[in-house]
Amino acid sequence: MGPHASKKRKRESHVSAERTVIDTTKPSAIFQPTEGRHYTLTIALPGSIIAKSVQNFYLPTWALKFKCSAQSHELKTTLAGQIARALAVFCVDEVVVFDDGQSKRECHNQTENDLYTGFSDPNHFLMHLLSYLETPPHLRKHLFPLHPNLRTAGMLPSLDMPHHLRSHEWCQYREGVTVDNPINAKGAGMDDKKKAYKKSESSSNVSTALVDAGLPQLVSIATAIPPATRVTLKFSTLDAPQKLQSVSPSGAAVAPSAPRQEAGYYWGYTVRPASSLSSVFTECPFDGGYDLTFGTSERGIPLSSLILAEIPPISEFKHALIVFGGVAGLEVAVKSDQELVGMGVTEPQKLFDHWINLCPGQGSRTIRTEEAVWLGLMGLRDVISLKGTK
Repeated sequence: MGPHASKKRKRESHVSAERTVIDTTKPSAIFQPTEGRHYTLTIALPGSIIAKSVQNFYLPTWALKFKCSAQSHELKTTLAGQIARALAVFCVDEVVVFDDGQSKRECHNQTENDLYTGFSDPNHFLMHLLSYLETPPHLRKHLFPLHPNLRTAGMLPSLDMPHHLRSHEWCQYREGVTVDNPINAKGAGMDDKKKAYKKSESSSNVSTALVDAGLPQLVSIATAIPPATRVTLKFSTLDAPQKLQSVSPSGAAVAPSAPRQEAGYYWGYTVRPASSLSSVFTECPFDGGYDLTFGTSERGIPLSSLILAEIPPISEFKHALIVFGGVAGLEVAVKSDQELVGMGVTEPQKLFDHWINLCPGQGSRTIRTEEAVWLGLMGLRDVISLKGTK
């Protein structure tokens, strides 16, 4: 073998090594849809975890009388952020915040006109934060006015979900908000947006609406929708237009579930309130209700037994539900639910297909709900992906 062949192999090896260098300064785990997904994943948890998020034993003695200080608000906000991150990471489609009867009004220094609900209505506070974090950043100024609940929401990490698109990024689907005039669509490209607005005024008599989708141009759709309404858009082309900066893409309003069902995108989660544990089931928005349900408790069967042996067997599903309890577990939610009490239900495990213990042999005396959410979604991840109907 000649020396030239050896040098050629060295050069090829060097070029190959250069090509395999990964830029770790940028995220590489970008969601890539493969096919449409028709099953959904829902979790339910009590809003009382917000009311119980600051207990006396977390604070020093001198700080007990200042229990309603900014410190407690920051902890409540951080707790909501931890839950929202879990929802995004594990592609949860719906989150239900139910009342387990444990949310008690805490002492505070609010005035009657104060809108802050972290103490007075923990269920609303949690829903407010979760809804805000799910909304794409470019829509928040339209849909969420200044509110005391959100005063430290900016400190939370971004969810960065597939529908949280930057202005230069393209996807065939996009979230937007209808605007009544281009003045409400503040940002770059304002002159172009005003031109698009004037053009739409002089167009045909077909009812239209202007949508700010975070693009340089407003998008005109042939559907009459009131201003300040969030809409899901589907554009006519899969690839980005060549003149996206100066030409408004053609799009139409579609159902919020279309990106998931048609293309397989994870498109965020919806937030639903429930006045009791039974309302989580009876007010289900899906036809046929939840056909696979899990209740979590330290008194359940080990999750590993369910996954490895499938005892009892796990059936295929269209809509799965995982329910987490608060500080005192799901038992107190059953006792405070008048519908369940009237039906003679006293044990929460009777409400679910599977009653599971997420962490047998736990080293800590308690597992907090926000920790259980991560444990449960991680432990059931393969079950959900394998058993869900495509």
